[in-house]
Amino acid sequence: MTGFPGFIAKRLLRRLLADDAEATAVCLVEESRRADADADLLRLAPADRARVRLAVGDVRKMDLGLAGLEIKGLADTTHVFHLAGIQSTTAGPALLKAVNVDGVRNVIAFCRELPQLKRLIHLSSCFVSGDRQGVILEEHLDDVPAHRSAYEDSKFQGEKLMRAAMAELPISVVRPAIVVGDSHTGEVDRFDAGVYAMGILVVTSPVSVPIPLPGPGLAPLHVIPVDYLTRVVARIAAADDAAGKTFHVVDPNPLSARMIYDLVARRAGKRAGPPSPPTSKWASSMAASIAAQRVSALLGPVLEAVPGFEKIRRGASAVELFDRFVLYNASNTAQLLAGTDIVCPRFDTYVDALVKFVKDALREERQARGRTGVQDPLL
Repeated sequence: MTGFPGFIAKRLLRRLLADDAEATAVCLVEESRRADADADLLRLAPADRARVRLAVGDVRKMDLGLAGLEIKGLADTTHVFHLAGIQSTTAGPALLKAVNVDGVRNVIAFCRELPQLKRLIHLSSCFVSGDRQGVILEEHLDDVPAHRSAYEDSKFQGEKLMRAAMAELPISVVRPAIVVGDSHTGEVDRFDAGVYAMGILVVTSPVSVPIPLPGPGLAPLHVIPVDYLTRVVARIAAADDAAGKTFHVVDPNPLSARMIYDLVARRAGKRAGPPSPPTSKWASSMAASIAAQRVSALLGPVLEAVPGFEKIRRGASAVELFDRFVLYNASNTAQLLAGTDIVCPRFDTYVDALVKFVKDALREERQARGRTGVQDPLL
């Protein structure tokens, strides 16, 4: 597994260990994340911890930065989960290419040398569809008119490499929507998804001052909880007929951005403001700017090191999520999950957990500021 100990990777690891009591795992970890990876393994039960080994490497390097003996020790690998990637829309083009494109190329080359490989799972993104609107099929890739950022283009180029390699390797491509916290606990270790910018904006707003929703809010806002994603990925990895296919992992019945905004506001005990007029770019940008300032002021010390935090700080990317009408057809995923108990929970069933987690994070940060004598910037 690459990308460990990232938000999705460490939860997927737990899922895979729970599903197969005999499985062992090797997690590729960058040297800079070794301490975090060690700390996360300590949270596993001793029996599970014994089944996991860390290998220091880098997808940007040939052979993933592994030595010859380490590579020989991976000869019995049956499944590779490629989750490593730069998720920030504000990262530089050179870094995005090195990780999201060249890194994919290196993983493919590495997998060619694994004699017992049964599946290579590549975590892509729904946003490879770029500026396309309307219904997006899982097979759609090459007819993308334009991408809104270097990040989207890098994920697009990486997926193209994977799709081309399907002729020689048993590859499954997974395209998740915006991944939010656990549907039971709300737990998340990154706040760069638009729904969290929305949540923090609402939670920190005075009751008497409703904040307008950026954009009209009529388009679907595509979010899924991380626990649903990990269950789907584990199912894809286990299904023999999933090789050579692409899977949209989305909420099959998404709510509009306006509905989600209203739900978050009600759960937070606040008033939802009116949507910004479609032509009012100033109002939309202002709302996004307020969100960015509040996130930065309240959670900045906690989130400075979180990948993708700049996405909220700048705010512009969040606005785009509220005014693009896109529906992701997920027929491959629906067929794969038919007859199982894996169902995407409705947003209204876990919004309380998300809002509570945001409130708790804000409360803990304010308490920490109080203990250190730092004045809360919003008081």
